[in-house]
Amino acid sequence: MSANAPSTKHAALADGAGKGPTDDHGHLDGHGHDHGTMGGYVTGFLLSVILTAIPFWLVMSDVLQDRALTGIIIMGLAAVQIVVHMIFFLHMNGKSEGGWTMTALVFTVVVVVIVLAGSLWVMYHMNTSMMPMMDMGMTP
Repeated sequence: MSANAPSTKHAALADGAGKGPTDDHGHLDGHGHDHGTMGGYVTGFLLSVILTAIPFWLVMSDVLQDRALTGIIIMGLAAVQIVVHMIFFLHMNGKSEGGWTMTALVFTVVVVVIVLAGSLWVMYHMNTSMMPMMDMGMTP
């Protein structure tokens, strides 16, 4: 094979041969990319709408008297909605890319939890350790 002659693989790809039947994105099928189906996207969309409408209804209708409970429910539904987006729109599962996307997600969640818990812990202890404010109206 001469140095100027293209390889058969590159020549076949340049001619359009070797493309998969559903190769709309410029890569061959079989690379482990899990493209969603219309039913999967519709399911994800409907779940997202429901998981958005419930907190909106909770707040606008003032269903629960306890604001802290309402906030906890809204945060729980937000976490569920994040999972719905990752599964139905980002196509994350344990099989995609050899499990590295799930490993990266778990690592990211651990780091975020550590940062948030540490920040709340520091702010709480700074608040309890600060000197009380002096009443400025008492001084002459």
